[in-house]
Amino acid sequence: MSKVRVCFLGTPEFAVTSLRALIEDEHFEIVGVVTQPDRPSGRKMQLTPSPVKVLAEARGLRVISPESLRKDPSQLEEIKKWGAEVAVVVAFGQILTQAFLDLFPFGAVNVHGSILPRWRGAAPIQRGIEAGDKESGVTLQRVVKKLDAGDIIGTRRVPLDDEITAVELHDQLAVLGADLLQVELMDFVRGNLAPHPQDESQVTHAAKIDKAESEIQWRLPAVEIHNKVRALTMGPGTFTTFAGKKIKIHKTRVLEESGANPDPGKITSVTQEFISVQTGGGILNLLELQPESRTRMKVAEFLKGHPLKIGDRFGV
Repeated sequence: MSKVRVCFLGTPEFAVTSLRALIEDEHFEIVGVVTQPDRPSGRKMQLTPSPVKVLAEARGLRVISPESLRKDPSQLEEIKKWGAEVAVVVAFGQILTQAFLDLFPFGAVNVHGSILPRWRGAAPIQRGIEAGDKESGVTLQRVVKKLDAGDIIGTRRVPLDDEITAVELHDQLAVLGADLLQVELMDFVRGNLAPHPQDESQVTHAAKIDKAESEIQWRLPAVEIHNKVRALTMGPGTFTTFAGKKIKIHKTRVLEESGANPDPGKITSVTQEFISVQTGGGILNLLELQPESRTRMKVAEFLKGHPLKIGDRFGV
């Protein structure tokens, strides 16, 4: 049986796992890779290739990095020459036109980081954790013009506990998505499975994360703050203030889930392991923090330079 000729589109680390899986699978041939242009990165803001580009070039694959496929028709002509049968899209980061989708006999498929139709959009991993979801997973879907609205080819599910962070879930789903892609893509192309439409009545949307969400609102319940801290570990993180200075909050645990408090942000206990803080509902323990211009640290180390006491208040 001949190999399936694949055009791969992806950019971040999440996509690298899928690209590597297809490269190493004898059933597929990657005829070309499309990724985002090099972007400034790091302290010195040096132009840096995407993780997908790094892998593709290391494996000797043909790579293009257009600013916009939608605005540059010449790129579509180049991709057409590759003769791909199907496009695989994993966290690419650009809108794809119908003209692009029409280049491939079997269209395009996408690995999405949620169980669709829940969490369509830019930040499915983060929004799922923020909402306190007990289950997550990946979906392989057909790509259509409407964002994340294509027929479902297959899914893989994973249970979530109350402590998992977005960074940890991201890594799990990257592996799960690559496995799903390897198992289902060949059957899809060969016509051995029938994609099914999404249930539009169950759609939720995963809006892009905004930096304005980073500051902890102590008037919210402890569970909601805990979920926000876990959700934003992929960036931009969460912070509070004390004595006019920012303190990043990296790890928390809910001590009490209920009970309204008159003084949200007030410290109720200080030990070498945790700092307990009143919230709008329950008590939240802070376990790992990061002062301005310092690295992440546990509470015992933090207290050496910040001798907090019961009655002190965060967020002022």
